[in-house]
Amino acid sequence: MRIQAASATDRGLRRPENEDAHVAEPELGLFCVADGMGGHAAGEVASRLAVETFAREMERIAGAPAPDQTLEAGLRRAAAAANRAILEAARADPATAGMGTTLTAIALAPARDAFAGVHIGDSRAYLFRDGALHQLTTDHTWVQQQVDAGVLSPLEARHHPYASVLTRALGLAADPEFETFRGDLRPGDLLLLCSDGLTGMVEDDELAFILAQDSPLDVRVRELIDAANRNGGLDNITVILIRAAA
Repeated sequence: MRIQAASATDRGLRRPENEDAHVAEPELGLFCVADGMGGHAAGEVASRLAVETFAREMERIAGAPAPDQTLEAGLRRAAAAANRAILEAARADPATAGMGTTLTAIALAPARDAFAGVHIGDSRAYLFRDGALHQLTTDHTWVQQQVDAGVLSPLEARHHPYASVLTRALGLAADPEFETFRGDLRPGDLLLLCSDGLTGMVEDDELAFILAQDSPLDVRVRELIDAANRNGGLDNITVILIRAAA
């Protein structure tokens, strides 16, 4: 299976800084998005530290894999290393105390015919297959908890004032709970990783419409970002697209 990828990040229209960070390494089959939080640019520090530590740890694991270690286990180890790095940095610099970040990552199997992912926070991963968009991750937010409990509808949650309140993120606890997922890859599949600056501004049907276009990946990445800005651009926007081809 051949893999193509494109990525971009944008400050959006309202935020003074871009606190998103991402890694897209098709040769390694490694992709991740982080959306930082914290005042005085601490969110930018957290997201950058998360993706750099995560990618470095995944490369180390790939170079010396543990016996019988699953891809999901390696992803969890790398995410835990990123969490430790953020906590250590916050302890070393009081100006960054309380900083944190989301992290959503995908690693491809060696044959590029399957993938696994790790996730914490409200950045998202999607699979677009045969014209249908499938969300692979669950938002770790207060409003999603209310949806799961039947208190809020998905539409009410989307427009709720607490829609961005996270219940899990890197940097908030010494031993955070990560979500993992896996799936197969078929020719024509698209994987989308993004920060909530995209999904908070663009409904799933519009995402699917853009993904379905027969245009280069980098053009579709730009169209997704433009759609988020056209709809308000309230947050930083990061998009990674990964395409599988025979």
